[in-house]
Amino acid sequence: MNLTPRTLGALLLAGLALPALAPAPALAAPAAFREGHTAAEIGRFLTRFYGDHGPSAHDRRHHVSQVLKDRQRENAGSDVLLCVQERPQERPQDIGVGPVTVAQSAGVGWATVTTHWGGDRTDTFTAYVRLDTRPIRVDDVICAG
Repeated sequence: MNLTPRTLGALLLAGLALPALAPAPALAAPAAFREGHTAAEIGRFLTRFYGDHGPSAHDRRHHVSQVLKDRQRENAGSDVLLCVQERPQERPQDIGVGPVTVAQSAGVGWATVTTHWGGDRTDTFTAYVRLDTRPIRVDDVICAG
């Protein structure tokens, strides 16, 4: 095949038009994208969130799901974040956060939280964190008994 300038120009134009007609390649996910919070991140968050004596007013406003805020509003005589039914103004003497379990397929992580009260009384509950929330927050609390 002998290419003339006109044929060469037509081939070049056709070649330039093809990429526009071809499907765009899938964009790769950014390197910083992750599936969600890790067990270590959730553990650090819950330890900071609960502290030694319970969550701060700031954490209660900014690091709690709307579901828990609504539940607290409906149960003004209790503390839903600490699972305290009687004397909700009382604060634990110490709080411990157990190992975190993460279920990627369910999009949630959780840990058992143990509160230590006066008279060697302890209570436990489970705190849940959704893996996809930004900022990280407590999504639900299930009291043990």
